[in-house]
Amino acid sequence: MEDDGAKKEVMVTSMKAEYIEHSIEVTHFATSDMEAQGLGMPGLDDAADVPTEMTVSVEEQNPNDGRLEVMELKHSIDKKKKRIRAYSQKFRKEWIQMGEFQGWLSEGSAPDRAYCTVCSKELLAGKSELLKHANGKKHKKRLEEGHINMTVPTDLSSVLDGTAIPHVLQIVDLRSDTVTQPSREMKEAMFDAPVGDDVFSEDPTVKALEEKVARMLEKEAALFVPSGTMANLICVLTHCWGRGSEVIVGDQSHLHLWAQGGIAQVGSVHHRSIRNLPDGTFSLQDLRSLVRGDDPHWPVTTLLGTLCNELNLPLHMDGARLINASVALGTSPARLVQWCDSVSLCLNKGLGAPMGSLVVGTKEFITRALRVRKVLGGGLHQAGMFAAAGIYALDHIAPRLSLDHTNARAIAQSVSEVHSSAITVDLKGVQTNVVLLHCDNIRVNAKKLCQRLASVTDAESEEMGEQIVVMMLPITETTVRLMMHCDVKKDDIKAVIKKLKYIIQEYDNMMYLEYK
Repeated sequence: MEDDGAKKEVMVTSMKAEYIEHSIEVTHFATSDMEAQGLGMPGLDDAADVPTEMTVSVEEQNPNDGRLEVMELKHSIDKKKKRIRAYSQKFRKEWIQMGEFQGWLSEGSAPDRAYCTVCSKELLAGKSELLKHANGKKHKKRLEEGHINMTVPTDLSSVLDGTAIPHVLQIVDLRSDTVTQPSREMKEAMFDAPVGDDVFSEDPTVKALEEKVARMLEKEAALFVPSGTMANLICVLTHCWGRGSEVIVGDQSHLHLWAQGGIAQVGSVHHRSIRNLPDGTFSLQDLRSLVRGDDPHWPVTTLLGTLCNELNLPLHMDGARLINASVALGTSPARLVQWCDSVSLCLNKGLGAPMGSLVVGTKEFITRALRVRKVLGGGLHQAGMFAAAGIYALDHIAPRLSLDHTNARAIAQSVSEVHSSAITVDLKGVQTNVVLLHCDNIRVNAKKLCQRLASVTDAESEEMGEQIVVMMLPITETTVRLMMHCDVKKDDIKAVIKKLKYIIQEYDNMMYLEYK
């Protein structure tokens, strides 16, 4: 380099860096054409990536005689902060076949994570850490207990990455039609929605939704509430305004089984149940026998869970999936509720909205329901975002519900064609997006079937050539429910059918005596 300290342009043809204990400052590098020559050099200004001291050997052509000369450039950065070295080991797939890890090791949720399917635990991907885990007492005990059969954990959070996308498996969630994710278009509608304070009745998007639903059901007014459970409770409390009231509900109805007894717990309303027939209806004669007369020893029957104008009593419909019923029957939802004094309509069951339901009835009924909503804590302020999701769902998701019904029928048909004695389905009962699978309770019950569908064995993975996890819901000891929804795609249906046929064949091959 020149003695006067001027900066000199050099063409780098080869470069080698070494860490050294001493340091000499480098004044300048000319890196022109380095990328074209396939060379790379760390940025000297990036204090996080450049070592404290380094030396670089550079070949330079002498302009006088054309000979190549080697010169060394040395670089030092005065770092006041303490440098921290971080060790990171990436998971290697070949480890899965190693004797110490075979049968229980799989990839984790990130490149530097591994997963133990025996302990249902995520681990650092370092080989020493994995060996330490393999030699642990708890791990060995679980291996001895036979947990090694399953290569996929039931807790699916560990097999999902940060974006909730499976990195190894195909996961199909059919537990409910409430597990859907808002689409990009629905989110855009929510983002763009004008809002106001709905407690002051000043939210324009909420008003638009309420008016839209009231027109659709041909009722006078509607009220937006957070959930279906609250909607039904509001309707009961609005009808049963005085103390000592009673309602009659089906013994298999949601209001009777799945609402925590809220009408009694919160509203002090007595209720009597009537036996539902297999198709959900019940005997009108049984209904007449349950209606109370005018006796001071009895509560006053105020509300019925079914149509009975003859008894001159108000009628409420739990319309959680009213739109599905309308599509399946090929009639308008207004016709289905024309004799009802009140209706609840869910936006997040089958319609794909993140939340919200509506109470529908006369203006007088809604005025009273508004007071009940307030005391239950259902008044929302800037609720327009959620109302916008409901409007989008009614305009864009409702017209495609018939596809959900077709998919449900396809799965039920595939189960029926297997002619299994362990797992059966009633095709006549599959009319909308709901399918019920019935277990023989000898070889398998509902809970075990759901656990098996949510797991993958080594033999299954090898035979099927893929890993499929299907999530369903046990609703009784012998009944499993699966529900179609707008997030289920064509490939998901094929995967579910493939998985179900494999599992059903597995149970059909079992001997009865082994599972008594």
